Amino acid sequence: MAKKSKKQQSGGTPATVALTAAGVDFTVHAYDHDPSHPSYGEEAAQAMGVSPERVFKTLVADVDGSLVVGVVPVAGSLDLKALAAAVGGKRAAMADPALAERTTGYVRGGISPLGQRKKLPTVLDDSAESHATICVSAGRRGLEVELAPGDLAKLTQAVLAPIGRG
Repeated sequence: MAKKSKKQQSGGTPATVALTAAGVDFTVHAYDHDPSHPSYGEEAAQAMGVSPERVFKTLVADVDGSLVVGVVPVAGSLDLKALAAAVGGKRAAMADPALAERTTGYVRGGISPLGQRKKLPTVLDDSAESHATICVSAGRRGLEVELAPGDLAKLTQAVLAPIGRG
């Protein structure tokens, strides 16, 4: 596992560029992605040696006809009903993967809540607040960014709500 600080990083992804531009402290974690692994998030947690409760996945859902991002621990799943309620909606379903990729500018398994092509409303599971730092995708498979949950919430203008399920 390679660790790079923002100062050592070259190039980057839209997510890391957004973090650098915002002046936020973050650490990039790179690992070799195994395409045969059944779970992108669990693979990231294992590769980084980080508890799955601190690694969060970015999921795109359709809430009453509009795309919304839910960010939840990889150890659990997204509660679609709670996500809809958090944004004042009635119904939610997972978004079509191709639409999610087109809208965010990222590929599935590498969708970051940061630096998306089109900024989507974001809901961060409130369990994030119980950790000093959390990890989210940095914008491609095999690349995670670690940052304070408050910084993530501020940069994405996220609503914090209990949207994760065990």
